[in-house]
Formats: sequence, structure tokens, C-alpha cells
Amino acid sequence: MNLAQFSIDKNRIIFMVLTTIVLMGLVMYSGLSRDSMPPYTVRLATVVSEFPGASPERVEQLVTDKIEKAAQELPELKEVSSISRTGLSVVSVTLKDEVPPTKMQSVWDRLRRKLNVLEGLPEGVVPFLNDDGIGDVYGIVVGLTSDGYSYAEMKEYADDIKDALISLPDAAKVEIGGEQEERVFVEFENSRLKEYGLSASKLQQAIAATNILNSGGQVNLGDERIILEPTGNFNSVKDIDNMLISVGNENSSQLIKLGDITTVKKGYIDPPSQEVRINGKNAISLHVNLKENANVIALGEEVNKVVDHWQEKLPVGLELIRVSSLDNYIDFKVNDFIVNLMQSIAIVLLVMLIFLGIRTGFVIASLIPIVTIMTLMVMGVINMGLNQVTLAALIMALGMLVDNAIVVAETIMVKMEEGIERKKATVEAFSELWMPLLISTLTTSAAFLAFYLSPTAMGDIVGPIFVVITIALLSSWIIALTVITLFCYLFLKVSPKTEKKPGFIDVVINKLKIYYKDMILTALQNKWKVIIGIFLIFLASLYGFTKIPFVFFPDSDRNMITVDINLPEGNKIERTSEVVERIESYIADSLQVNNKRLTGILDWSSYIGEGPESYDLGYTPDEANSNYAHILINTSSFNENNKMIAKIDDFAFKNFPNADIKVGALSAGGGGIPIEIKVSGNNFDELSQISQAVKLKLSSISGTKNVKDDWGPKSKKFIIEIDQNRAQSAGITSLDIATSLLTVLDGFQTGEYREDDKSIPIVMRSDDNQQQSLASLETLNVYSQTTGRTVPLLQVASIVPMWQYSKIKRFNLVRTVIISSDLRPEGNSSDIINEIIPWLEEQRKNWPSDYSYEFGGEAKQSEENMGSVIGYLPLSGFIIVLLLIIQFNSFRKMAMVVMTIPLGIIGVVIGLLVFGEAFGFMPFLGLISLAGIVINNAIVLIDRMEIEQRDLGRTEQDAIIAACLQRFRPILLATFTTVLGLLPLYISGGEMWEGMAIGIMVGLLFGTVITLLFIPTVYSALFKVDYKSYEFNEKLIEE
Repeated sequence: MNLAQFSIDKNRIIFMVLTTIVLMGLVMYSGLSRDSMPPYTVRLATVVSEFPGASPERVEQLVTDKIEKAAQELPELKEVSSISRTGLSVVSVTLKDEVPPTKMQSVWDRLRRKLNVLEGLPEGVVPFLNDDGIGDVYGIVVGLTSDGYSYAEMKEYADDIKDALISLPDAAKVEIGGEQEERVFVEFENSRLKEYGLSASKLQQAIAATNILNSGGQVNLGDERIILEPTGNFNSVKDIDNMLISVGNENSSQLIKLGDITTVKKGYIDPPSQEVRINGKNAISLHVNLKENANVIALGEEVNKVVDHWQEKLPVGLELIRVSSLDNYIDFKVNDFIVNLMQSIAIVLLVMLIFLGIRTGFVIASLIPIVTIMTLMVMGVINMGLNQVTLAALIMALGMLVDNAIVVAETIMVKMEEGIERKKATVEAFSELWMPLLISTLTTSAAFLAFYLSPTAMGDIVGPIFVVITIALLSSWIIALTVITLFCYLFLKVSPKTEKKPGFIDVVINKLKIYYKDMILTALQNKWKVIIGIFLIFLASLYGFTKIPFVFFPDSDRNMITVDINLPEGNKIERTSEVVERIESYIADSLQVNNKRLTGILDWSSYIGEGPESYDLGYTPDEANSNYAHILINTSSFNENNKMIAKIDDFAFKNFPNADIKVGALSAGGGGIPIEIKVSGNNFDELSQISQAVKLKLSSISGTKNVKDDWGPKSKKFIIEIDQNRAQSAGITSLDIATSLLTVLDGFQTGEYREDDKSIPIVMRSDDNQQQSLASLETLNVYSQTTGRTVPLLQVASIVPMWQYSKIKRFNLVRTVIISSDLRPEGNSSDIINEIIPWLEEQRKNWPSDYSYEFGGEAKQSEENMGSVIGYLPLSGFIIVLLLIIQFNSFRKMAMVVMTIPLGIIGVVIGLLVFGEAFGFMPFLGLISLAGIVINNAIVLIDRMEIEQRDLGRTEQDAIIAACLQRFRPILLATFTTVLGLLPLYISGGEMWEGMAIGIMVGLLFGTVITLLFIPTVYSALFKVDYKSYEFNEKLIEE
């Protein structure tokens, strides 16, 4: 059935359906989820194992190696990496991109079972597999700051606030930052224990035997089976203090309270393993994670209510403030989209009014809000939310979706100008256009299919672009052939050409047509010169492409910068805190906004010892360490970011030359380190020598800065070498020495005290515990648990200094050092990599055969993500070819359209070079988008050539020229509307979308000109249409 005729005859039904779509779309829009990015799958899990006291090398050999080999047995494994530190092993397991999200849990369960039965691990080492929450973004962060309150007092309030936050409808998880580790300390003196015939070991056994939480079995009581539960565990610290200890011997024993011979108290580890400060004040941070498919803006409003409520309840000196507000950023982006949408509608309407008049302009422009609302409705039905990606896809679609309406309205107008009655003109236009417009819509959509099919996390992020554009274009096709045809029938008033007085624009278009006609004739008479000339221009553009810098993802446009601080290995957290305090003081004194300084830094939060939860896709926490700190800074404006980065970077470089301090902006797409070189081999000395040479070479290349390796220099440790002969003579065992060292330095755990829902370790330690210095070791007395006597440590052992790597990193079971570099403003990662590759290849000839290198960071990320997309482009190409064959039933015509696709790169290269934009993932997306638009123009043009020849009976020569002139105005209009419709995205879309917008706009301008010349010349060449003796039919210019 002819839909145009149905729309006219049953127009009440069409208006009712249209009203329903608009109402449903508006309702669905209000309920759409809102987040920064679409949901994406992270195919990563970590295995954490504690091996207290063991050196990194022993951890590597006895723990890490075994876990890595267990992971290697997974057929779904992509890669495995690990870090072995003193007493700790962390193994990261990454699965192949092809593993679907629905099967990941079964893979992790298999790995968990392998770890549970893993043989050969040291006693007490239990690997813990963490596969939950990796990749989660905690976009809203609030901080509880203190002015004079203790941590315990702050924590009590923070726990209550956390309970309020986790109960919010849109909150999935809430994590606390700056949490200090609580302990129950049992402090003793060896001399005091000796008086009662006790030793630290006996005391530890007594406490452990009393504090139990085990089942006592079951008994029968009639027909029932009753569980017995002994009450032996401690219910309070006072219970521990009042615990009775048996002292003396069998003949003379007595019971005394533990508190009479020790000091029992509850407290926190000092110094703490992590600290949080906000605007220079001690603080506790609370990080809120959004539920999947929820609304981050709504969550932000809920959090604000909690903050306001608690701010009224908190005592003076405690303050609850926002630290990171992803909801505000997304709210701004959504509002910005609405503004961009209105701007795009106004721009398209203005173009339509200028070129087609008021009635036609409004008819065509009406399609934009209808299709936008219809797209939002379908997005709501399929549970797809609003985020930066889907919003940009909607804006990209704005310029393309009017193409169908333009072609439909233009064809109806032309037929009405020829004197055909309105209804008949509308019905005939539908019959001519429904198939070619459907094919062109599907081919444009198919060009984006590769992004949707890419199985990587980046594919999850950009895949919705295909979905949104497909929905928008198909909606445009449906609306154009029903609603727009109806509107044309109802509202268009077109006089026949013989009666119509041409307006100013008509005169301009006609003059442009004459110029275009002359160009076509010249091109057709010199078709091989034109084809070869375009081909040479294409080759030149490929050369120009090599001159464009590559940036996988630009910096984020959030008004936020970060400072990452890494002091040399072995630095205490107190020293790290001092460095952070000095940077904070500089910010407060010189950069913070105040009454006199209107721009700069608004506020900041510092995380010492351990970074915060991931608050943005562009931030990944570094590994926790006492020498590490992260500062999150909110600036007054995105435009201030670079100024603040330069000033803080300069201050840090001048004041902390030996520290590795990186000041920068967030990455818009979670991009990796700009330059990363992985050098792999198993010998420490050889690996160190090679990595140092690579560091020196990389540092010498212009554009690099902050060149470092991830192992760092060796750190000092002390070996207690026991003289077993002397020790045995003195009645001292190795266990006595280890126990004495542990009690004096760190203390040792002897059980757990359970308080409400918390388990607090009970730690025994000597009163000398606070004297953690080398001098205290040299004067340490070792207590013999056998004889009850003490012996100086240096009498039975010697203290030998030794240097070791504080961490050992491996990649796929091989020790690997990663050399990395940031970029100076003038630096370009692809140029630097191209410069160092020949040097690396030359050097590798001198390396041992089992040593190798590979690139990581941005280079690897771009290779994986773009490579995955490129891998699916042949499928997109096949679908496009199939659709073209269906449309034209001709291999030659199909080949003509396919040949126009790569020509789009000409304009893209010119645009990126002229506007100084880098090529990366988003311009690559724009290039694919441009290919779809160019195909669309080519299909419409070739289809018109068929109509002119088949239906109107023109000669081949006339048909080609008539089709070009007939489609000149709609193609021109479609180009202008697409280019101008993308202007708002270029102006206010942020750096992430600038390159893509420029690529499409400039690429389409050049692509349109090339298409209008290339298609007719190639058509005449392939179909052997000769124009040497051709005389132009002037009637063609008038039709």
C-alpha cells in the first residue's frame, strides 16, 4: 500500500499516532536514565594474597607465580599481570574481549575454584578473588571535614551519613575514604610477664583459646535437633581486660586479670595507612555509586537533601561538603544538548526558509522535533539512557535526518511545479522515493555497525551511537514518507513554473546550477582527467594524513584537574603528607578563589596513602602506598584548567625535584598514558640496564616529560642474620627472635574482637612498640620463651643492610618494566613512538634472545579499540554492498558508490589540518559517519539517473546531466543543514567532539563537491557514455 496515500486519506489516524508519539516521547524523556557514559563491561578481576613479612622476590616465587599459572589455564584469558610487594601479591586477570558479560561470572567461578585447590602456597596464604565493582564510577563525592574533632568522633557521624546515603533510591554503593584501621592493643612488658612465669607466646595462646566463635555441635531433644553454641567470644574491651589468666606452676597457681599484667585499649594504627584532607582540613570522604540505568541528576538531588539535612544536625566544627559532582556536569551537558537541539532546529529552519520559503521550511523543519521525540521514545522503550555519547549521537543525527524530508518535499514541489495535482504529486513522490531512501538510510546506519559490534569496553561506550542514529534515521524515513507527505499535501502551495515568479534564492540557485552545468559538461568531456585528478588529490590527502597528530582521546572538559604524587620508594606517609601540605598551602595562598581573586581554584581534596574511588571514567586509582598521594582540584572554569596545571606543575618541579609529581586534566574517554614501553625479561640486572637505557633515550626525545619506570630505584632493607650456634647456646630460638621483633615493631594479631558488625583485630605488642628505629633494634633484648631470660639481639644475630626492589611487576609470567612518559604541550605521541622504534629495534639486536619490548598506554589502547572496530568494517562494507545490489541490481553502479566512500578522507584531512585538530577515536567516528552521508548522496544521485532514463525516456547523456541538476538543490540543502546543524556540537560540545564535528563538516563540504563531479564522470566512464560531440539540451536547466 502507498503510505502517502494512506496518510492523506486517513489523516486523522496519522495525527492521532503522531500525538501519541509526542506524548509518549515526552513522558519517556523525563524517565530516561542519565549518566556520564553508557554502561560498559570491564573484563578484569584481581587476586590479592597476603604473605606477611615475605620479601617481594619470595612473594613472587611462592605466591604470585602459582596464581598466574592457575589463571593461565583459563581458555578465556587475554593477559595476566602482577605486582609482588613485601608481604603482598596482586595478580590482575584480564579476559578476552569476546567473552560475553553473561558468561563472565562462570569464568570467575572457575578461577575461584582453581585458587581454592591451589597447592604449594605458604601456610596461611589465602588468595582472594575480587571481580566485583572494578570499573565502577563513584561520580558523587561528599566530604566530612573536621576542625578539632578526633577521627573516632568524625567516624561516628560518617557512618550515620553513609547509612543515609546508601538508603537513597538511586544509590548502588557508598564507600568511605580515609578510613583508619581500628585495633584492640594488648601491651605488655616482658619483665612483667616474667614475674608471673608467662611468655608472649603463652599469653597469646591463652587469649586465642578464650576468644572463640565456634559451633558446639548438636544434641537431640525429643523429636528436635538442637544446635549448641558456646559463648566464648569477647563482647567488649572490658571483657578482654577482665579475662582471667592462670599463672604460676602446677603446685602453686593463681588466676589474675589480663588487665593487671597488661594494658588493654582500643585505638587506631599510628601512623595511619591513609588520610583524607579537604581544603586543608582532616576529613572523611564518602563516595556514592549510581545504580545501573538510574538517573545521576536525580541521585545528585537526593544527595543534596542528605547533605543539607546533616549540615543542620552536625555540631560546630564539622562540615559536610561536595567534593566531586558528576551530576552537575551531566545536568549541564543535558541542558546544553537541549540548547544545541534548539539551535540546530533554528539553523535548519533558517536554511529551509532561505532556500525553500516559509511553508516548505516549516514543513521540513517540523520533522526534527518529531523525530527527536520519537527517538527518545524508542530509547525509553529499549532502556537506553541519556549520556554524553547518546546526546552527541542525537546531535550527529540532526543534520542527517532532514535529508529524507528535503528529498521528499523537493520532489513533491518539483512535480507540483510541473503542473501535477497535489495528491498525485505526493503519491508519485512516495512511489519514486521510498525504496532509495530506505536503502540510503540503511547504508548510512550500516556504516556505524562496526562500533556496535566491537566487543571491547570502548565498543560498549560508543556502540549506542549506532543504535541512536539507526533509530533516528529510520524514524526520519517513516515520518518523511507519512507525516511530511501529509504536511506537503495540506500546506504546500506551489504554482506551476510557467506562473511562478522566481525569488532571489531561486535566481541564485539557478545561477549556481548554470555554473554546475558547465562544470559537469567540462568534467564529462574530460572524464579520465577528472577521475585521475580526484585520485591524485586522494593520494595527496593520504600523505597529509601522516602530518596530523594522533591523540586517542582529548582531555575532559570538566572544570577539574588532578595532581598525582609519588615520592621515592620507602618514604613514610608522614613525609608524603608534608609534601601534600605544602602544595595545599600554595593553592590556598596563590590560586584559590577569594574576594580579590575571581578565577582559579574553588576547592580541593587530598588522598594520602591511597587514592579515592574512581570518580570519573578518565581516572583510575593508583596502587596504595605510603609514598603516594592524589589531589583532586575543582577549578572555577574549564578555561582555567591549563593555567592552574602550569602553575602547580612549576611549583612542584621547583620545590620537589626528586619527587614524581604529575599535574594534568582528566581524559575524556579514559585514555591511557601517552607513551608506555614495556620491556620484558627475567634477570634483574639485565632488565634494569635495558630499562635505564630506554629511559635515557626517551628523555632525550623532544616533547617528552616525566619519564620514569614503574619499578623505581632499589630500596634498603635489613636482614637479621641469626648465628644459630650462639642463639642455641643462649637458649634463644629463631621463633623467639621473630616474636621479639614483631612485638616491638608491628605487634602480632592474636584474634578478633567483634563489635556490632565490625571485626577488630586484637594485637599484642611490647611497650617498646613506639621505638621503631634502627637504634631500638640495636638495643633490643630478645626474650627466651623457654628459659625466661633476655639476651641482646646483637649477641645472637647481626643486622646486615641490603638493597632490593620494593616491587616486582610481571606481564604474562615474565618480569616487565614499564617505561612511561607524559607529553609537553608541543609533544605528539605518534611522532615520538615513530622516532624511538628504529632505536629500539637496533638495541634489541644486543639484548638476550628472551628479552623483548612492546608498546602500551595510548598506543596499545588505540590499537585494540580502533583495531576491533576496523575488524568489523568489512562486515559493514558487505552489508552496504548487499543493499546497493538490492537497490540497483548492478555491480557497476554498486562499485561507483563504493568508490566514493574513501574520497571523504580528502575533506577530513583538510579540515583537521586547517583547524589544527588531532586525529583520534572521535574523528575516526566522524570519518565513518561521513562515509554514510556520502553514500546517501551517491545513491540518491544514481537513482535519479535511472528515473530520468527509464521513466522519462531521456538519452543517457541527458539523463546523467538532468539527474545531477535535479538533485543539485536537495544535495546542497542536505549538506548545508548537516554542516550547520553540527555547528553547536563544534562550538559547545567540548574537546572530545570538536575533531569529529570538524571532520564531518569540512569533509562533507568537500565530499559533496567531489560527489557531484565524481559520480557523473565515473558513471559515464563505466557505462561508456560519450560526450565528445554532445550538445547540451537547454530545457534541462529549466526543468
